[in-house]
Amino acid sequence: MTTLTPAPDDAACAPRHTAADHAIGTDAADAVATALKALADPLRLRMLSAVVTSPDGQACVCDLAELTDVSQPTVSHHLKVLRDVGILTSQRRGTWVWYRVAPAYRGAVTTLLDRFAPAALAVDPDAGSRPTLMTGLTDVDPALDRLADSLAARHPDVPAGEVRRIVRESYTGLARRGGMPLHLLALTEHFAGQRLADVERATGDHGPQSAAARPPQVLFVCVGNAGRSQLAAALLHRYAGTRVVVRSAGSMPAADVHDTVRPLLAELAGASDSGDDGTAIFPKPLTDDAVRAADVVVTMGCGDACPVLPGKRYEDWVVGDPALASDQGARAIRDEIDRRVRALLADLLPDLDLPN
Repeated sequence: MTTLTPAPDDAACAPRHTAADHAIGTDAADAVATALKALADPLRLRMLSAVVTSPDGQACVCDLAELTDVSQPTVSHHLKVLRDVGILTSQRRGTWVWYRVAPAYRGAVTTLLDRFAPAALAVDPDAGSRPTLMTGLTDVDPALDRLADSLAARHPDVPAGEVRRIVRESYTGLARRGGMPLHLLALTEHFAGQRLADVERATGDHGPQSAAARPPQVLFVCVGNAGRSQLAAALLHRYAGTRVVVRSAGSMPAADVHDTVRPLLAELAGASDSGDDGTAIFPKPLTDDAVRAADVVVTMGCGDACPVLPGKRYEDWVVGDPALASDQGARAIRDEIDRRVRALLADLLPDLDLPN
């Protein structure tokens, strides 16, 4: 009788441990699958994208109905699906319901839209026939023109030609950061809108009475606008809300916020009464407009890159860079920035009741 000897490959396939030892748990898999099922609809993904990239991080049904020809009740149904699994939260104001991404899901949604989506298109064999995620200035000209017209209507005190220049300059500056942002036009709208508000503040006719009535403006500057300046802006906004206008920028803006900083920003946004950190969480280049509009300019490790203008209060904060810090180290840096922000606010707004 001939004895059959197992092939070497068959022997190599013998399991050394059960799959259950390292596979995701059943309950966790069910929860993740439920969320993914809610997201597995093109219209819901577009709605989620519109919510997360809106200037104030929220949208109502009437805003989202413009994405498609479906009725508002259908839009409300899709939003309810995302809300029921916890991805979106809602708040009724008068006759409208406003939606925003739940704090616990902000990091995941950013990863989905800015990292997973580009990767999914990149590996698709048919991706060559699809529109690119980030077209050049030539391709995007009509969209930039429409954006400039919209912003010009919102900022009538700024000449239309100046609005167009700022829009195109903002788009180019953000594109130069590198990376592959999925929503470059939406980021351009937010950044250009900030710059136009700064231009109006810096060049407007502000008499002594109006100047005293307007809230102070603080600009935080670091190298990449990916860590320290973002944390400082989020902390200041958490404590002062609309009583202070806050901006952040980088002398050499990074492609994205540091991974060690994102969870800290999410915690601050979740603790804010407004549910918003007051600044869009993406690195932005430093502009003269922001410096001219600021009453206080705080630099953190960017040397003399920030222009020095008369009549401004300048502070240089020597704090660590959380870029390569451990989670514990990043939190220690956050706490040091928190201490300095509190001291600054105690000077700017002596009557502000700061939490312990």
